[in-house]
Amino acid sequence: MEDLVRAALDARSRAYCPYSGYAVGAALLGSDGQVWTGCNVENVSYGATVCAERTALVTMVAAGERRWRTLAVATRDGGTPCGVCLQVLAEFCEDPATATVVCLDEEGAGPTRTFLELFPFAFRTDLGQT
Repeated sequence: MEDLVRAALDARSRAYCPYSGYAVGAALLGSDGQVWTGCNVENVSYGATVCAERTALVTMVAAGERRWRTLAVATRDGGTPCGVCLQVLAEFCEDPATATVVCLDEEGAGPTRTFLELFPFAFRTDLGQT
């Protein structure tokens, strides 16, 4: 977990957030044991902004991994992933009851919850789960 926390904090330092000033870093532990990172990338057209969690997930999927089991998200105040990110993460979550999400503050501290606790009513299907 220590490596995942460090990776999320490091990814946060690379965030591009000139509009909100809210830097976010994410690190996903894939089922294969590899760590995938991402940071938020804002755009003047706010709808074109991409969150750190989705950046990490898309990088993971593009590399061929289809399942994640642990997510670390680093913000200044330990914020949780947004609803859109939670829904996208649900598509590739290995097991919502055992997958964990740790929401870190600037010091790298924060609670760990299961994905199911954070997002109990995800829209899910078995399609696309291969």
